[in-house]
Amino acid sequence: MLLVCSSRCGGRLFRALFAEVEIDSGGVYQDHRFTQPGYVCLNCGSPAVDLGEVPAEMEAEARADEAATEAATDILCPVCETMVHVGADMECPNCGSPLEVA
Repeated sequence: MLLVCSSRCGGRLFRALFAEVEIDSGGVYQDHRFTQPGYVCLNCGSPAVDLGEVPAEMEAEARADEAATEAATDILCPVCETMVHVGADMECPNCGSPLEVA
C-alpha cells in the first residue's frame, strides 16, 4: 500500500474511512479489516489515493477493453444489406439504421 494525498499537500498520515477494528475486552487492538477502500489525508482532509492499486486497475481496464473488442462481430444491416463490423447497439455507417447484436 502506498497512500498519497490527492491534493499533494505532502501529508504522511492518513485515516482509513471504511475499516472494522476488533478489540478485546480490555480495549486492546486485535485485528482489522477494510470493508471498502477509502482514505483521507489527516494533514488537509483531501481524499488519499492508494498508488499500489494503480497497476491492478490499469490491468482490469485493459481486460475490459479487450473483452469489448472481442465482443464485436460482423452483421448484415437489415435495411441496406451492408456488412458492418459492430460491437453492441450501433448504427449502420451506410444508412444510419440501428443495429442490434443478438
